[in-house]
Amino acid sequence: MSTNAIICEYNPFHNGHRYQIEKIKESNGYPVTAIMSGNFTQRGDIAIVDKFRRAETAVKNGVDLVIELPTVYACSSAKNFARAGVQLAEAIGCTENLCFSVEDDDLDLLNQISEAFDSEELNNEINRLMKDGCYYPQAVETALNNLYSPKHAEVIKKPNNILAVEYLNALKHTDIKPLIIKRVGTEHDSSDTFNNFTSASNLRQMILNGGEVQSFIPCPEDFSNSADINFLERIIIYKLRTMNLEEIKNLPDVSEGLENRIYNAFRNYNSLEEILTNIKTKRYTLARIRRIIISALLNITKAELKREVAYIRVLAFNEKGAKILSEIKRSGKLPLITNVADGYNSLDDNAKKLFDIDLLAGDIYSLATENIKPSGEDFTRKIIKL
Repeated sequence: MSTNAIICEYNPFHNGHRYQIEKIKESNGYPVTAIMSGNFTQRGDIAIVDKFRRAETAVKNGVDLVIELPTVYACSSAKNFARAGVQLAEAIGCTENLCFSVEDDDLDLLNQISEAFDSEELNNEINRLMKDGCYYPQAVETALNNLYSPKHAEVIKKPNNILAVEYLNALKHTDIKPLIIKRVGTEHDSSDTFNNFTSASNLRQMILNGGEVQSFIPCPEDFSNSADINFLERIIIYKLRTMNLEEIKNLPDVSEGLENRIYNAFRNYNSLEEILTNIKTKRYTLARIRRIIISALLNITKAELKREVAYIRVLAFNEKGAKILSEIKRSGKLPLITNVADGYNSLDDNAKKLFDIDLLAGDIYSLATENIKPSGEDFTRKIIKL
């Protein structure tokens, strides 16, 4: 059988996600596999709801199988996030399409930009602009404007389009086809609302502020004990203060002396907000700094990030998802983990090092709510079957 794959966070799951799934199923009738971030996310933050609840909500709203995108990649740059997600989609062995939402549904234009990233001329221009003080997204936008057209530059400004280009790059050496869905409602990260649609970032802010969000989500959710990174502030600062310059230098995305700014910041400032503000520069975006801080907290180094995806960890499924799992058992390319204790023991050393970070992420996440949760939930929470 064939499946559609989505690489996602569902942080939290909202009406826009439900709309996307409905449109995907209308296009070809295949079941949907979600490759979902765990308890930490690509913007260098924690998920507002734990991965088990998000997986269950996804299956209740049209997804047939949810597997976890390992923490190492879920907390990384768009390029690594997309690369690992596509590797998992391919490892399933039955993925026909990778589906993703875009602000501009011009696949030819997105492919042109994807091809442009293979150009030595474009990459040299990006590097030149960064040496002049541009941060990476700004350098990419300016380089595309200089070498291609303002239209190319305008497209890459939009976050979903940036990820789309990375997905297209990652798909080049696979047989998986892209299936794009035009995004509806509000823009990514917008605080606006449109009918019953709003962005996930706005929903998170509303939840943390005690706002009413039920009209923006497809089924009732209890957000009373939601996770907030501020509950981890002292843990993060403690972790940073135990690190030396060499350890900071080995964190992903740390280069060109950035370790010195980080080292000085956590020794001179006493809150997470102050530390982030004083590390950030025109060249280094806040999202990049947040990812570096989360990597430090979770013991993710450059070496871990170079590892290939090494397992398929199942979080939730329904009847159609069970058929996909049967197909994975026949033709999947990586170990399938449905029982954490047994599955972990069967992994090789490389895979265990990646999985250890998932386990650590779960235990740290248990401290990120007002009412602290038990540790070891990866072992005690069962796969959700609906």
